[in-house]
This record gives sequence, C-alpha cells and structure tokens, in this order.
Amino acid sequence: MNLSNGNAVPVTATNGETNTNKTFKIFVGYDPSEDIAYEVCRHSILKRSTITVEITPIIQSDLRKKGLYWRERGRTESTEFSFSRFLTPYLADYDGWAMFVDCDFLYLADIKGLTDLIDDKYAVMCVHHDYTPKETTKMEGAVQTVYPRKNWSSMVLYNCGHPKNKVLTPEVVNTQTGAFLHRFQWLEDEEIGSVPFVWNFLEGHNRVVENDPTTFPKAIHYTRGGPWFEAWKNCDFADLWLNEMHECTKEAKKKIEN
Repeated sequence: MNLSNGNAVPVTATNGETNTNKTFKIFVGYDPSEDIAYEVCRHSILKRSTITVEITPIIQSDLRKKGLYWRERGRTESTEFSFSRFLTPYLADYDGWAMFVDCDFLYLADIKGLTDLIDDKYAVMCVHHDYTPKETTKMEGAVQTVYPRKNWSSMVLYNCGHPKNKVLTPEVVNTQTGAFLHRFQWLEDEEIGSVPFVWNFLEGHNRVVENDPTTFPKAIHYTRGGPWFEAWKNCDFADLWLNEMHECTKEAKKKIEN
C-alpha cells in the first residue's frame, strides 16, 4: 500500500482539465483488513476528479502514536475508523471544507459534482438515509447494528471552520458516546445539509430506476460487505468494483516496474 508513510500527498487529476480552486481534502477511513478497499476507493476518486484533491487515510495506529486516539475498541465497532472518522475537522485544521468517507466506496463520478453542492450555511452535509438493515451481520461476521441516522456518518462533507465543529476535539472524539457522534448530536437538525442519495448509494438497499438518471449511483457504498470479502463476492455492482480493482493493481504494478 502506498500511503507515503501515512502522510497525504496532493494529487492533481490527469485528465487534462485544470482547476485553480483550493485543494479539496478527503479523509478515507482505513482498516488493515480492508487495505484493497482503500486502494480502490482512492483510485476511483483520483481517476475521475477534475479538481485537485488531497487524500489522507485515517490510520488508527498512527493516531495512537501521535496521542490523538486512545479509546478502546468496542464490541460493535466493525472497523478501526468507527470513531476516528470524527477527527476530520481537527485533522483539517478546522479550515475550509473537507470530506470523510468510508473505504468501502467506489466512485463512479467526478468528485467535483459533490463539492459543487456545498453550502456554507451548513455545518455538515450528508445523505439522510432511512436505513434499517435486514442482516444481523456484515463483512466477515461483524455485528450489524441498528440506530437512528445509520450510515449518515459514512460520507460527510464537513464545514471544518464552522464554530459548532470546533467541538470535535480529540478529547470529545475519544470520550463521547456513539449516539452523540454518529447522530451528529453536537448540531441542530437545520445545520445538517442533505446530499442526494446517489453520492452514498447503499448496495443492497438503494435501487436504480430504469430511465431515471437521478437514481444512477455516483458513489456505491458496499456497506454490507464488498467483493473483497468472500461472503460478498457476488453482491450487487461487484463487477464494477472488480474492474476498478484490476485497473488499480495494474497501474500500481507498472509504477513499481518503472
């Protein structure tokens, strides 16, 4: 995995288009058991982006070494970034807009389409899912939990400089409850902006309506488990993820050879 020792490396899209706006910071949840998912997610963003982005993996072991994360892992935490994700505003120096996204996403559209939706009147923006999973387990046997606003925190645009988000200090992220964090309880409802569901299209839950382009996914979220897990190798949109994975690994191999 090329993480540049865990440090972000600004990467400009190479599709010929130029952009003079400020670099958009993207923080991706990283779990050692899903390394390939992170690599494919990263690749899918960079491949299609027409704006300059800076992608940083949120690696729990690095945060612990820096004294930024110390809470014990709970039984219901299916990934290492279940809570560390809420450090996004802090890691972005409480400046500008930044995005957090789980590693089990596959982007099918230019991230610029998402940043174009940003509205400074909100503290955060995300897809307002109404999601109650049918399964009792996910991934490789992890407990599937059910709670209000489930999956809202899996892809969030943070207005990092918003006064309310200054609440998200390492101390708060390490000590507050899951309900407080995942339900955005540090905010009022009107401070949580909405993003179309196609930017966090839940595999196995959301549906494409034929001849209705407003339902076509721009980012697929393999929330139950993706093709990198044996149990989910035949999930919906598995072929799209596998195609991206093959392209990603082929490009990585070429870089090593060169």
